[in-house]
Amino acid sequence: MSAVPPPAAADLGGADWERDLIKACRERGFLWRTEETYRGWAARFARHVAPQSPYQAGAAELESFLSDLAVRLRASRSTQRQALNALVFLLQEGLHRQVGELNFRRAEAGRRVPTVLTREECGRLFAQLDEKHRLMAELMYGSGLRLMELLRLRIHHVDLARMQLTVHGGKGDKDRVTMVPARLAAGLGRQIEDLREMFAADRRENLPGVWLPEGLARKYPKAGERWEWQWLFPSRETSVDPATGVRRRHHTLDGAFQNAIRSAAAAAKLDKRVTPHVLRHSFATHLLEAGTDIRTVQDLLGHESVETTQIYTHVMVKPGMGVRSPLDG
Repeated sequence: MSAVPPPAAADLGGADWERDLIKACRERGFLWRTEETYRGWAARFARHVAPQSPYQAGAAELESFLSDLAVRLRASRSTQRQALNALVFLLQEGLHRQVGELNFRRAEAGRRVPTVLTREECGRLFAQLDEKHRLMAELMYGSGLRLMELLRLRIHHVDLARMQLTVHGGKGDKDRVTMVPARLAAGLGRQIEDLREMFAADRRENLPGVWLPEGLARKYPKAGERWEWQWLFPSRETSVDPATGVRRRHHTLDGAFQNAIRSAAAAAKLDKRVTPHVLRHSFATHLLEAGTDIRTVQDLLGHESVETTQIYTHVMVKPGMGVRSPLDG
């Protein structure tokens, strides 16, 4: 299989139902990752209803598939919900079939206690990272970011004058504002200044601008070439955009950062399963331990429900006082 992904313009799907799904996804400006996810679930559903065509499928077949996920495959509730969203979109928006009310076996809601590092363990982890990955890890921990929120930060999302960081298009396509740790102000300032040389070189080489959401790219076609839209943590090498086939500078790949965290955790001899998301768990837990009220933590994390935030109360060590970033504590 080729290492270079095909451009979306040439990847229109195979079966008629897949082509209709792709058309519906692209008309709505879905991200490439979302399209891939929806196509993956649609393919599984097509195998489930075979030899019947997805065009002939309806509520009964969808209920059967979702119940099978819960009963036989023991999928998590979040996985089943993702499948539900993808397949309702396939049937209603792609194939123009009304689903109506569904009655299926719901996956059991598992309660998982998050892995949390102590402050001392966070310090040991950061000490094993190179300068770039350390800044990324400390920002993820100090601001409570999700992995893709970190990687998709752009220059104009960071306001060092107000010590604020704006997350655009987070989970659920929601925006929110969180803190910039005071300890990272100098490092972020250097990171931004260091990027100016790379930006200038890209412009001299007439490199296409960075990726922008489809609607924004149509309205401001040259915005991707402007300084404020550049990635805060760009990749050193250019790569082919899977949605367009255009070679441009992408942000740091999620796999590269995940590998850096995994290697650093091993070097630090941490006896826990450490992933980048553990840093977000640690942010929330340390804030609650410091006495920050749970509603404030909910807002900083971007949780829709306070019940989601409450899971961190199960791993707290002790209550306290203060509303500062744990990185500044």
